[in-house]
Order: sequence, then structure tokens, then C-alpha cells
Amino acid sequence: MKKEKKIPQRKCINCGNLYNKNDLLRIVNNKEMGIVIDESGKLNGRGAYICKNKECIEEVKKNNKLNRVFKQKVDKKIYEELEAYEVK
Repeated sequence: MKKEKKIPQRKCINCGNLYNKNDLLRIVNNKEMGIVIDESGKLNGRGAYICKNKECIEEVKKNNKLNRVFKQKVDKKIYEELEAYEVK
């Protein structure tokens, strides 16, 4: 019998709900590249996960939650790039 592969679960930094890792958007603080959106989910560095729904992304942008998570100022460009990943 083949064992089912375990799907990693991650928590959204806004709503706190657990989702499959592949269903979330990952933002990474990487030493070489700084803070970037990680589409592959494999970049090195400290990561934060956000739901792809419009409400969570809007709340993260409105309250600058990435600033708190990474304990540094996050460029407005990153917040603007999040809009491209919204699922209505």
C-alpha cells in the first residue's frame, strides 16, 4: 500500500485560518533580494503566507501587516503587486 503524501498546512497572517500551502501566496524576506513575492514557494528566507481572497489582501495592505511580520518597512511596490494575485 502506498502512503498518501502529506500536504503542508500554513496559516494566513491576516485571518489566521489554516490552508494548504499551495493555496496561499508567499512573501519572503531574503538577504540577497529583500522582500519579494515568492511564486514558487521555494525561495530561502523568512516567509509569510496570505490568502488569495480579496478581503485578506486588502486588510494586509490597509494595515501594513507585512511591516509587522518582517519587523521592517516594506516597500509600497510589494503591496501594489499583491493586487495581481487577488481572487474575487
